[in-house]
Amino acid sequence: MASISALEYERDFYGWIHHNIALLKRGQWADIEVDILIDELESMAKRDRRELTSRLMILIAHLLKWQFQPAKRSGSWQGSIDEQRLRISRQLEDSPSLKNQCFESIESAYPDALKLAIKETKLPAITFPKECPYSIEQLLDEDFYPGSE
Repeated sequence: MASISALEYERDFYGWIHHNIALLKRGQWADIEVDILIDELESMAKRDRRELTSRLMILIAHLLKWQFQPAKRSGSWQGSIDEQRLRISRQLEDSPSLKNQCFESIESAYPDALKLAIKETKLPAITFPKECPYSIEQLLDEDFYPGSE
């Protein structure tokens, strides 16, 4: 197999990945571009964390709208809530160690979720809690819809 250099990594990431997989399978450790591989693995971990935070942001924003604007509840909001819960649950099943990041991800997601909820509902900011009012258990509970008790 022809060597794929760092330059090739810039031009053909997919080819670079498969080249390095083949090197790993053959135990050709000296031919692996370790620094680039480390950077990519770190980027993958960050990407997974960002995805979790992004999904939590959408979920929280829709739960806030659901709770604080009950007259406008819709199937669309419920569908978005259900979809985000499903995708978050699958992501946590695929990467169980991300569960350890949930609290921080909720804290990180809440300010943007709050901005979305304020913008979409046109309700005053004072309407909403300053901190996320939902626990991770509530966020992932497929039967939890705040204000629907």
